[in-house]
Amino acid sequence: MPSEEFVRGMLYLSLTVVGVPGNAAVIVAFLLLLFQEKRLLAADAIVLHLACVNLLVVGVRCLLETLASFHLANVFGDTGCKAVIFVYRTSRSLSIWLTFLLSAYQSLSIAHPGSLWASVHASVAHYLSFVFLFLWVLNTCMSSAAIMFSVSTQNDSILTNDSINIEFCYVQFPSKLSREANGAVQVGRDVVPMALMALCSLILLVFLYKHSRHVKGLRSSGRGGGGGGGGGSGGAEQRAAKAVVALVTLYVVLYGVDNGLWVYTLTVRKTMSSSLISDLRIFFSSLYAALSPVVIIASNRKVNSRLKCATQAVQVKATCLSTL
Repeated sequence: MPSEEFVRGMLYLSLTVVGVPGNAAVIVAFLLLLFQEKRLLAADAIVLHLACVNLLVVGVRCLLETLASFHLANVFGDTGCKAVIFVYRTSRSLSIWLTFLLSAYQSLSIAHPGSLWASVHASVAHYLSFVFLFLWVLNTCMSSAAIMFSVSTQNDSILTNDSINIEFCYVQFPSKLSREANGAVQVGRDVVPMALMALCSLILLVFLYKHSRHVKGLRSSGRGGGGGGGGGSGGAEQRAAKAVVALVTLYVVLYGVDNGLWVYTLTVRKTMSSSLISDLRIFFSSLYAALSPVVIIASNRKVNSRLKCATQAVQVKATCLSTL
């Protein structure tokens, strides 16, 4: 096996090993929460949806790339390339928009009761299923080029200079204009939520700063008055806001690199003959899907508590079976 294939396979394997169990654990935790409480809060439903699409990103793209790199299985024929690239691009863009939705919803949650933004927050929670449907339809339509233009690398005899090499597949555009238009749509699809996310994170950071100053003021006055302190709900709000800011920061860094490499791919023709840039793009964009469940598990107490309970239940059951 060539060293390049081995390195590629190990990189994708590392994403698979981290991303698949991580996202699966988040999904299981929220399903347990749903089973116990019979409902999910809107923010929890968004995180659950985010974990599902991130699992698609890692499972469909990284796992299949790992198997193909180690020559264990290869589904990258013409039909396989169309299906894998379409599902990957749709789930990847959904991951981006759901992260924005989570940050926007968290920002709206700090609005004063009775204000316009508070009513928008309530409306988003009430119509969340329709928001999910809209995002699925939008991102599915924007990823349709993958079905039309993706072919296997076995068809390299019919390639043009407007094709993009994705190692096991090519995205073969009919013209330079269609190639650049599709690239502009993909960049815009990422940059718009990135800018909105940055704005929401800035709002959350200002809120956290003001909240910390307010708590310090209460503590200093409490020393003189013999009491005072923050409530549990305020602490929960802070933890949720910090988790969202961490997810958005992770997104901006990784997808910023991803989009920079994508612009480079569109502007440099020689990238058609090499899949290195494409491998780097897929790695960085999939890295968010693999690492985001780590942030969620580390910061979300609901996920932590359900996973601990599930682990303890499995251990107790194993102990009981061993004593029989």
